[in-house]
Amino acid sequence: MSTELESTRRALRDAIAQAEHAAELARLLDAAQARLAEAERSTEEAKALAERLAEAEELLEDERAAAEKLRKDLAEQRYQAEVANWKLSSIKVARWNRLGDAIRSGKSNPVLLAKGLKGAAKPVKRPSAPKRRPVAVQRAKDERPGAAYQATTSTRTLGGHSFKLKPYRIPTGPNTRPHLTAAVVADPHAEALLRYEWRQTTGFTPRDFARVLPQEVPHLLVVESVRSGPWAEEITGEPGDGLRALLAWCAERGIRTVFWHTGGDVAPYRAAAGLFEHRFSTDPATGWPRLSFGVQPRVHNPVPLSGGRIDRVLTLDQLLPGHLTYPDVLTSYRWPAAVDCPPGTPPWRLAELAACGTPIGDEPDSRRAHAALRRAYDGGTMTERIDDLLEAIGLPSARATLEVSLLLPVLDRFLLEHALAQVARQSVRPAQLIVFGPPEAEQRARDVMPGTEVLFRHLDPSLSAGAMLGRGLDLCEADLVGVMDPRDVYGIHYLADLRRAFLFSTADIVGKAAYYAHLRKPQATLLKRPEAEYSYLPEVAGATLLARRNTLRQLGFADLTEGWDDVLMRQCRADGVKVFSADRFGYVRVRDEDRWLLGAAHLVEYGSAEPHALI
Repeated sequence: MSTELESTRRALRDAIAQAEHAAELARLLDAAQARLAEAERSTEEAKALAERLAEAEELLEDERAAAEKLRKDLAEQRYQAEVANWKLSSIKVARWNRLGDAIRSGKSNPVLLAKGLKGAAKPVKRPSAPKRRPVAVQRAKDERPGAAYQATTSTRTLGGHSFKLKPYRIPTGPNTRPHLTAAVVADPHAEALLRYEWRQTTGFTPRDFARVLPQEVPHLLVVESVRSGPWAEEITGEPGDGLRALLAWCAERGIRTVFWHTGGDVAPYRAAAGLFEHRFSTDPATGWPRLSFGVQPRVHNPVPLSGGRIDRVLTLDQLLPGHLTYPDVLTSYRWPAAVDCPPGTPPWRLAELAACGTPIGDEPDSRRAHAALRRAYDGGTMTERIDDLLEAIGLPSARATLEVSLLLPVLDRFLLEHALAQVARQSVRPAQLIVFGPPEAEQRARDVMPGTEVLFRHLDPSLSAGAMLGRGLDLCEADLVGVMDPRDVYGIHYLADLRRAFLFSTADIVGKAAYYAHLRKPQATLLKRPEAEYSYLPEVAGATLLARRNTLRQLGFADLTEGWDDVLMRQCRADGVKVFSADRFGYVRVRDEDRWLLGAAHLVEYGSAEPHALI
């Protein structure tokens, strides 16, 4: 009887599972049909836009063709003018013409006539005929920051051996403040730090600024204490006429002017700096407000070279020979296993190296490198420096934030305290916490998260975890939305580290494909996919999900308790949504046992995972 009862129960469980599977398939089918209908509407809109785009492109092509014809006609006219000048020059040096000139000038003076005839008899080299030159093809200038600012040196030499590198590709955006335009005079290093903070105009000179700057009138002018280039003589010693004219031009238009002293003796620049409305310096001894270098997340980040790192520790002199341009410096930063920096290395150089994930010291150490990277960013980014600058000169610094709404479904009341402790310990507090849990979870969440907006919803036994996440998503208001699993362990810097990836990646979803795990029954600590750090991948773990709110709303959550993240990642691949895997640290997946994980990860040791994962 017990055997038959057990068989009946098993059959019922299988039937229920099949029914749930069929219901999920039906839901997915309905969703697919709705998406198909939406796609058809989008197709019609895209078709109309494509037609309008084709018309615009046709008009643009006609304009380009007309401009090209004018350029060719102008080149032909120049050539014909050169031919006419050549013919005239040829006539002037022809013997018969020179004889005629001698006879005319010496007809009343026999001595002068004799000299003239003698000179005309000497051979004279005739000028070379002009040649048609090909008309250069003009290409549209790419205005994106970094578009024409790429590494050029791909070979490095160590101990007589050459190493071929694939250069780090300088990103072409996005801009932090696309509404703001700045005219900037700066050395390559400072220009690289500033170019992503606003729309930036550079390359103008004392002779042509009145022609260049009106093409996009800037909101402010920033002049660094440059050591070379056309502006160096204008700002050292007695201010030049070109600088005075530029500042007068800005004053007429209400454009704020800023002088930024970045190094060396300030004395040669004081006279010129006194003409600016605002003065800043990296050296507080000047008495001016301080504006230090900060890391620029767009270029100072741990995204690796495609060929990886060389297995060597280099000195700073070996790493950065004097001939490198700054884009090549950014390639070199990512090349060695570690860099041994001498005492007296400028703090900004150490910060840039650390922000690129390069260990600083006499041996590689990934944990120490990650802690140094965190300190480099905590020391201040260029975006934060420009916030201070704009506030000081009275311009708005509106830009996107990285505030987080956090979804926390607590399906097991025994995990409530652990789950809330993981959120409360975060160094960057979420702006919103949406909790699904037992009744006591509401007050406990408010107690442990003072100052954070807490929204509570009771557990609904009829809802899957994915359905609850979907309802919670409708309540989220911050730019980013994260999901945490109450079973797992999250380090104090977990959210801050994960959020940082949005500063330098172009992904809409960030998480961890590389992470530590701990299995309680065998007491095993595992490391999954360490090679997946800092890379764009098809998927990340759902318990580490941090996504842009609008993207996540378009994707939605599958109505599943287990596997909702797998469905989400499949949708990302289908829709072309970029997913980025951050570092391996700050998170531990905790389960009693997991055969799949045992077969897919590396065994680190038998013991706790936290000493390895939490920094």
